[in-house]
Amino acid sequence: MKYTVVIPAAGQGKRMKAGHNKQFLMLEDRPLIIHTVSIFENDPWCGKIIVVANDYETGPMADLFQEWHISKVDSIVTGGEERQDSVFEGLKKAEGSESTIVLIHDGARPFVTVEHIHELAEKAAEEGAAVIGLRMKDTVKRVAEGKVTETIERSSIWSVQTPQAFQFPVVFEAYQKAALEKFRGTDDTSLVERMDVPVHIVEGGYDNIKLTTPEDMVVAKAILKKRKRGRRH
Repeated sequence: MKYTVVIPAAGQGKRMKAGHNKQFLMLEDRPLIIHTVSIFENDPWCGKIIVVANDYETGPMADLFQEWHISKVDSIVTGGEERQDSVFEGLKKAEGSESTIVLIHDGARPFVTVEHIHELAEKAAEEGAAVIGLRMKDTVKRVAEGKVTETIERSSIWSVQTPQAFQFPVVFEAYQKAALEKFRGTDDTSLVERMDVPVHIVEGGYDNIKLTTPEDMVVAKAILKKRKRGRRH
């Protein structure tokens, strides 16, 4: 099976407090974005990578990919005002691709496993849409004006991540419809859900964190250390 992956990497990363796009932050021996794209570069199922970047960073991104011998990046697309706009620009570039399955994956999630990627791609090929997620471990409460109004039964509550995987016509139509109706979703699957397309869940792993704050970088280094230790045994 072949898939195309769209990687939005155009955020400002203000919560990281780095003074520049967090995608260029060094995580041990290489920039964050290189950790992420390398997962797909090394996956035989991945036919094409489309990266969405800020207009003033497309050149530096291209230089990075060349320096790190990333060959599957087909396009570096200029992003839009918000993440949803950026993903739509990436999807437009994926139109007409040989792959009928498209994944959307945050550039700041460098720890997704190939096993989970394949499980998602297969589920999307079968069902139309799939998302990776985690069962909630904590008790979840609804709060209004600083007061708890409800304790939510957590067995049916999941925290979703990326990648999110789709049959291309399904997600492209969802994005077109959202643009036409000026609808803003919370994630990619929320656009598909409003078309009454069932989204199937694939249980992921707790390592698949999104690096958003300086504290996340500390956790990321611990994950890398754990994985290196695992490879030695």
